[in-house]
Amino acid sequence: MKGTARTATVATAALLALLTAVVVGTLKAGDSQSAPGRILVGYALAWGLFAAAARAVRTVPVRAATPLVLVGAAALALAGLAAPPRTSTDMYRYAWDGRVQAAGTSPYAHPPAAPQLAPLRDAWLFPTARPCVGWGVTRTDEGLCTRINRPTVPTIYPPLAEGWYLAVHALSPPGSRHKPLQIGSAVVAFATSVALLAVVRRRGDPRRAPPRAALWAWCPAVPFEAVNNAHIDALGVLFTVLALGTATAGARRGVLLGAATAVKLLPVLTLPGALSGQRAPARVVGVVAPLLVTVALGYLPYVLLSGKAVLGYLPGYLHEEGYAPGDVRRFVLPRLLLPDAAAAVTAGVLLAVLALSVWWRGDPARPWRGALLVTGTALLLFSPNYPWYALLVVGLVALDGRAEWLAVPLAGAVLYLGGPMLPGFPLQALTYVLAALAVATGAVLRSDAARHRLSRYRLPRHPLARRRDPGRPVD
Repeated sequence: MKGTARTATVATAALLALLTAVVVGTLKAGDSQSAPGRILVGYALAWGLFAAAARAVRTVPVRAATPLVLVGAAALALAGLAAPPRTSTDMYRYAWDGRVQAAGTSPYAHPPAAPQLAPLRDAWLFPTARPCVGWGVTRTDEGLCTRINRPTVPTIYPPLAEGWYLAVHALSPPGSRHKPLQIGSAVVAFATSVALLAVVRRRGDPRRAPPRAALWAWCPAVPFEAVNNAHIDALGVLFTVLALGTATAGARRGVLLGAATAVKLLPVLTLPGALSGQRAPARVVGVVAPLLVTVALGYLPYVLLSGKAVLGYLPGYLHEEGYAPGDVRRFVLPRLLLPDAAAAVTAGVLLAVLALSVWWRGDPARPWRGALLVTGTALLLFSPNYPWYALLVVGLVALDGRAEWLAVPLAGAVLYLGGPMLPGFPLQALTYVLAALAVATGAVLRSDAARHRLSRYRLPRHPLARRRDPGRPVD
């Protein structure tokens, strides 16, 4: 038995080493414009190794699995620092917003291209070399060259995200460019792994804590999107994990969930899960009121500075991303069955019914289960091509253990990287249909009826067989 455990530990460590090497090699290969094929192949290899490692760690004794999860989390976070952002330019806006705030100006007040902010421009975010070409470089109608996407509109990010950008800027040495934001995101990603270990150990079976935490700590979306691209979504995931991991629904859960929402609005989808089974009005108010107060207090300083302009480009962004024409459209799954005019309404109704069902009938001991169901279903229905939106799903999967939902971030990654390489091909419909099938298959296999049928085909246990090692995880 000890030899078997040692073999499983060594095999898992070897898979993690290979996964780390693949992440570094993929980031060193180039960006999504110069080397999209190599990056897509690297993503595929990384996801395959991740699946193998996540499977292997389930046979590793807990006393070895816990440090293995943490070492792997640290190694992959460091791997994400191997290169500048490779597939997204959002981080450059983060750096700019931090710089603008440090200069005493609200980030919602002016777009980066505004002449009022000209003194803050440097050659990193606003290259002066001509011609104005290269990955992630944009040229405005006035001829201004910049790495910041949508330079003619103000920022869209909520207040706690802006506070993060300001804090990172304040702590960064001059000329450090992209590294501080990446390092900050690496710290957040690792802290989330630690939080997941603690939450699952305290709220469930301690033997399941390392395999569950590994679903976040080793997922390729974390080094690629949370660390390398430094997406702020990772901070929202950390707050959400802490919110759902609190012992009971109450003010603490509301404050933490409000903080997550004030980082990125998407975590508000976890509210029905956070209220699972809480039918008493006082308990509902005890979560919702602190959430709203936290968001309001976050916005207050910016409202005082910017007034109604505090929403920035958010309304325009929602309109732009909701109904943009072309190969990528929202509500792709409903559109396969319904007219375009009915797809959005149907998706909204389905999501509302599901949210109410989770709130009314959900398991209060496992609030993450309903949160995953609502959030994952929302992403399936809205079908985004930005894989970092699904970082929240990865965190919820790690809490709940339903790995089939990882098909959602995988679908987003394939669409985001492969879409530009296959113009005209219905890749969005294909990826999200396959993701929905994976989720449905997982749900069927987890049903009591399926387990009963499968149990008929299991070999009978030999009467002299040794009992299972109590230190090994069972899931």
